[in-house]
Amino acid sequence: MAEEKESTSVPLSQAANGGEDPEDPAKSPPSSPNSSTRKACCFVLQSWVSKKFMTGCVVLFPVAVTFFITWWFIQFVDSFFSPIYDQLGFDIFGLGFITSLLFVFLVGVFVSSWIGGTVFSIGEWFIKRMPFIRHIYSASKQISSAISPDQNTTAFKEVAIIRHPRVGEYAFGFITSTVILQRDNEDEELCSVFVPTNHLYIGDIFLVNSNEIIRPNLSIREGIEIIVSGGMTMPQTISPLERVARQNDRIPLNRIT
Repeated sequence: MAEEKESTSVPLSQAANGGEDPEDPAKSPPSSPNSSTRKACCFVLQSWVSKKFMTGCVVLFPVAVTFFITWWFIQFVDSFFSPIYDQLGFDIFGLGFITSLLFVFLVGVFVSSWIGGTVFSIGEWFIKRMPFIRHIYSASKQISSAISPDQNTTAFKEVAIIRHPRVGEYAFGFITSTVILQRDNEDEELCSVFVPTNHLYIGDIFLVNSNEIIRPNLSIREGIEIIVSGGMTMPQTISPLERVARQNDRIPLNRIT
């Protein structure tokens, strides 16, 4: 009697489904081809939308950053003279910005003259006597001198590539000066190479033999752009100046032959 009761006891869910187990994949009804096609189309559409959205973000991000920085710069420069125009009753946006640019231009013209250079030298003499401000001024002046159109002795001389810190690795730097190392046998010419470690404000000084320095065909401004941008403006090919000079010397010979 007990065996008969066990054999006749069937769960209600299985009894409603005719005794079939709904969790058994072998007994579950097969999915229709329409549902599989719908899932594939949804996946393709989702991937296409996400890809195009990321493409739009990649394109618009530098544009948005450029406009934001430009707008901030215009407002910052405009704020120098705009309060003066507000007191005079001229509420015109951009007038202070134009005045600031004109002021910078006039300062450049004035400092380029003999009287302006003398006044600037006197002011610079007072600034260099201040304990803390003179260090900030000296660092800022070195950076501005590097990109100044009037090259002088304080500017970066050349862009240099040195082997640093290990064999097979190179570092970008700027040649600032040369020094003669006197030895017992012979004198050695060394170049003082400034290798920035934090954009252009902080860096290390290396004394490298002039024959071991690679001088690429890059200007000072191009070298600064490479360092400030983190290497994103690096050209695809870099050639030493010696190789470029040899190629230029071979061009007339090839044309003659």
